Amino acid sequence: MIDNTTFGTRTAVFHTLGCKLNFAETSTVARMFADKGIRRAQTGEAPDVVVVNTCSVTELADKKCRQAIRSFVKKYPNATVIVTGCYAQLKSDEVAAIPGVKIVAGSDQKLLLTQFLDEFVATHEPRTVVTPLKEMRHFFPSCSRGDRTRYFLKVQDGCDYYCSYCTIPMARGRSRSGTIADLVAQARQVAQEGGKEIVITGVNIGDFGKGREDTFFDLIKALDEVEGIERYRISSIEPNLLTDEIIEWVAQSKRFMPHFHVPLQSGSDEVLKLMRRHYDTALFRAKIEKIRATIPDAFIGVDLIVGARGETPELFEQSRSFIESLDISRLHVFTYSERPGTRALNIDYVVDPREKHRRTRIMLALSEQKLMQFSERFVGTTRPVLLEHSKPGKPMSGFTDNYLKVEVAANSSLDNTMVNVRLDEVINNGEEIKGEVVR
Repeated sequence: MIDNTTFGTRTAVFHTLGCKLNFAETSTVARMFADKGIRRAQTGEAPDVVVVNTCSVTELADKKCRQAIRSFVKKYPNATVIVTGCYAQLKSDEVAAIPGVKIVAGSDQKLLLTQFLDEFVATHEPRTVVTPLKEMRHFFPSCSRGDRTRYFLKVQDGCDYYCSYCTIPMARGRSRSGTIADLVAQARQVAQEGGKEIVITGVNIGDFGKGREDTFFDLIKALDEVEGIERYRISSIEPNLLTDEIIEWVAQSKRFMPHFHVPLQSGSDEVLKLMRRHYDTALFRAKIEKIRATIPDAFIGVDLIVGARGETPELFEQSRSFIESLDISRLHVFTYSERPGTRALNIDYVVDPREKHRRTRIMLALSEQKLMQFSERFVGTTRPVLLEHSKPGKPMSGFTDNYLKVEVAANSSLDNTMVNVRLDEVINNGEEIKGEVVR
């Protein structure tokens, strides 16, 4: 155990890079540290421990991780620096070689960090703990409160898809998930803490229950019965796993919001095959049309990768044209990044970096157009908004049921409350809508 009187470990800084799943896991780690008597360091306070939870989805992500680690080592030379997450899993030797790093823990070791810290305090010996990919089988639960009003509930981890461009299966291991009973219990705890909204997260959440008889549909039906939670949102779900049954059920659900995030990655069937995706554009279009026909006001976000290997100018134009034809709300555009060990490196055609960025700009402009068109549809209407905590001197903001960000006049008595807001004016290229609370 840590002896605070001799080691002086009382405070910690937690820094997260990457996805919402990482943020959920970091929050759980922070609670475990708090249970050991190690509180979050206040602004301006030098921490005794720094925990960096890393991402490795692109080469840029790796670079940002290295920069963050070195920055913390330089800023807090007396702190015990711990690095965990996907970058630590995939490139543990590289991380361990950074001067000042004391503990390197792989993706599935996050909930053992306090144990590793105890051992370091006792021995002062740096260590690296990374589970071999084939042995990553255990599911570690986590649920976190975001910076605002939402909680993030991890229901699944790992992925069995092995898309040609992706390192996530190598970083996170095979698909595995929590039990419905445990996840419902966590949702009830959120309700007891006053939480109103939960985002369901994971690496491939539609794969929930794989290897068992229960399914993601069974999970969301069970969560819908938890009293006190007013809103659930489904984070990214693969189009081939987003069943018509799920869409129809969300349409009549008490608590699941009209909001979908569906990864496409390319609007070209040839590129989708090269990516080893599990669907084609016909299936994807059918899913979007099913959502729009069943829930006309639904927000539909779509992930897209541009400049992937094999994406010739003609195939990029196919992708752009296909996406332009879809009734979606916005794109989340990612510029393709080479990842060591992926099958994509065997594809001959390589897109020039300048051309990648040109294509990215084209798709970002298309996204802005889609978002503006979607947002303007709701000007003059009134929709329910969960207002976030107010900040002195600034307007309040929150999201409608269908995920439009709304700005209203500040009123601290409305923190974390659901109100009806009349949507008056689209601002910031569709990113926000000014509104007025309707009494």
